[in-house]
Amino acid sequence: MILFPAVDLKNGQCVRLEQGDMARATVFNLDPAAQAKSFAAQGFEYLHVVDLDGAFAGKPMNAHAVEAMLKAVTMPVQLGGGIRDLKTIEAWLDKGITRVIIGTAAVRDPELVKGAAKQFPGRVAVGLDARDGKVAVEGWAETSHVTVLEIAQRFEDAGVAAIIFTDIARDGLLKGLNLEATVALADRISIPVIASGGFASIDDVKALLEPRAKKLAGAIVGRALYDGRLDPAAALKLIRSAA
Repeated sequence: MILFPAVDLKNGQCVRLEQGDMARATVFNLDPAAQAKSFAAQGFEYLHVVDLDGAFAGKPMNAHAVEAMLKAVTMPVQLGGGIRDLKTIEAWLDKGITRVIIGTAAVRDPELVKGAAKQFPGRVAVGLDARDGKVAVEGWAETSHVTVLEIAQRFEDAGVAAIIFTDIARDGLLKGLNLEATVALADRISIPVIASGGFASIDDVKALLEPRAKKLAGAIVGRALYDGRLDPAAALKLIRSAA
């Protein structure tokens, strides 16, 4: 069980959104590299980064901030947002990103994901963000007509490292993870699933360690860390004691 601290980038700053709405952004740190260092010092082992501007633009928009973070920490970093072609995937992996996350392109161009996962084993994840069970794309600005399960099943046996499942309705609102939907997805596919959206407190950590969630590979935590609702030391101690 990996707990991924999240750094969401907007205009080169570290922010958190509510329900994916760019107009509802709270700036938590002007220096993403310093934030990454802070998470490393707290004992986290894997960083989750999203280029929010990139997700809307369809291409990387916060590259300088991401590169600064890669220089600041040695822990692995997974990155999503605006990664929609093989050239961008290769560029980020060459720069030191451990794992790229493909979202919109996973819906629009599944062959890109399959090809990249084959070319870069273990280094390509798929980000599936759901609104009422349907996958949202283009930085969550549009909702598709396909379900999370339908998309996820396209990538069975493709070598995808993980599915990151986000419940948009809960994202940034501290309502708790939607473990029911996340576990239901994990039970239907063989690809490891990471929970995202709504992480609120130590109770979410405890829920992730329950037997029903044993198939989950981890969870992403954002606002709860930034505003002090989750004590990193207590959370990581609980996870390690259960290992």
